[in-house]
Amino acid sequence: MSERHSEGPLQPGDRAPNIVLEAITRDGKIAIDDYRGQKPLLIGLFRGLHCPFCRRHIAAQAQIDRALRERGVESLAVVNTPIERARLYFRYRPMPDLLAASDPERTSHRAFGLPNLEFTENQTEWPYKISVGAAMSMKMDLPELPEPMDPMTASEVLNEKDGYEINEDDERMIATGQGQLFGQFLLDRDGVVRWSFTEVPEGGRRMFGAPSREELMSAAEQVV
Repeated sequence: MSERHSEGPLQPGDRAPNIVLEAITRDGKIAIDDYRGQKPLLIGLFRGLHCPFCRRHIAAQAQIDRALRERGVESLAVVNTPIERARLYFRYRPMPDLLAASDPERTSHRAFGLPNLEFTENQTEWPYKISVGAAMSMKMDLPELPEPMDPMTASEVLNEKDGYEINEDDERMIATGQGQLFGQFLLDRDGVVRWSFTEVPEGGRRMFGAPSREELMSAAEQVV
């Protein structure tokens, strides 16, 4: 599969590339072409499971999976976590309705045009570079946090709350993909993007955000 080199994420009307990944929650491999010509697909391209915000986005996608299937839409969550680490996580935190795949090399993210932010000392060129100061100035205001916090502190608090211990696999993913931006793409039965939500627009104001259940379900109703 060739990597996507054009500017920015895939947009509505773009044909999604085929990607083939190792399945986490079942045996074998999963490919986008498995669905092409068959059913619409919501694909979520998330950071690794080391990211507590993405763990919450993944859980939210799992919670609407059954409702999506009732409308004829399949869903797939892709994580930047090595396969055995990911299988261990879902073994202890089962999400029966979730189909997930492992992509530690982030091939799918590149194919869909999602940038991997480079952290710099003082230069920001969104969405490709961001200074450490700019990143730390962001404030996470979640019900689970005692007060608004910068992303690093918020991650530590949420990891402790979740009982998630960073191991060597996670550290390798963080070293190369801590700035990986995430996105969700809704493909029609021909594999053409009809809707998307990514962290790319609005100069970083969408960072760590996610679409609402209502927005996702409304988009799904338009492709079936």
